[in-house]
Amino acid sequence: MTERPRRAAVLGHPIGHSKSPMLHRAAYQYLGFNCTYDSLDVPEEDAAAFAASLRVPDPAEPQWAGLSVTMPLKSALLPAMDRLTATAADLQVLNTVTFEYTGAGVVLTGHNTDVAGIVNALRHAGARSTPRVVILGAGGTACAAVAAAGRLGAASVTVCARRFPARENGTAAVADVGRRTGTALELRPWTDAAALCADADVVISTLPPYGADALADALAAAPRAVAGPGAVLLDVAYNPWPSSIARVWTAQGGRIVPGLEMLLYQAVEQVRLFAGGKFRDENAVTNVMCDAVGAPRR
Repeated sequence: MTERPRRAAVLGHPIGHSKSPMLHRAAYQYLGFNCTYDSLDVPEEDAAAFAASLRVPDPAEPQWAGLSVTMPLKSALLPAMDRLTATAADLQVLNTVTFEYTGAGVVLTGHNTDVAGIVNALRHAGARSTPRVVILGAGGTACAAVAAAGRLGAASVTVCARRFPARENGTAAVADVGRRTGTALELRPWTDAAALCADADVVISTLPPYGADALADALAAAPRAVAGPGAVLLDVAYNPWPSSIARVWTAQGGRIVPGLEMLLYQAVEQVRLFAGGKFRDENAVTNVMCDAVGAPRR
């Protein structure tokens, strides 16, 4: 019997820069998973209408296997979900949607694989156990970084926000995630960022491209910007790469993890969810995805 084709996509606005199609298509080809993967530009104001369209399947189109979700839709799609996994509920941010087709209709489940992406990227980089973690930024990815720090058994977690004190969907949301995940954290103003980075074992920059450039200049001028040769910087922005802060971190003797690593590891978890029983040999899947974007094999 011929396998029924499926489809998947990454949603966001803008979306043309996304490397997710290259990652997913390489994995699907390796797995023999008969599924397309496209990029769909969906502005935030269209999120509700797009979600509603998912509940009226087009019989001429393959059924959805899943959706990858990026900005600005990670919170906008929450109200459209029928279920949330525990991690997505704790963060109130999703980056993945899976589909269950039943006699009663389509059941949408929101997941968050960003946490696993951050944890696995940092572990692969050799981040210290019980690290002192500093998180730059207070948006949706910072919420995932807080949960990831908790999973790493962080000795301390400090969030440095460019807008301080709390504001709607800002530092207050990050603090709520800390409470829901049992991760104790401290909120500090942006003016403390350079000094905090100098004492951190792990720094996670969740800022958009160029968002940490001024901080990079401050670190470059500091006599000691990195805690030591084992200190790790994960910069989730991967275009352009290396970023200014990544260049300074390397020059000061620290280790860097490009955002592409986080994207890679969170995508592996998405492929596991979308491909279901077709998924096998995680290491091989990871390596074919590395090859697709020119990243070093694991």
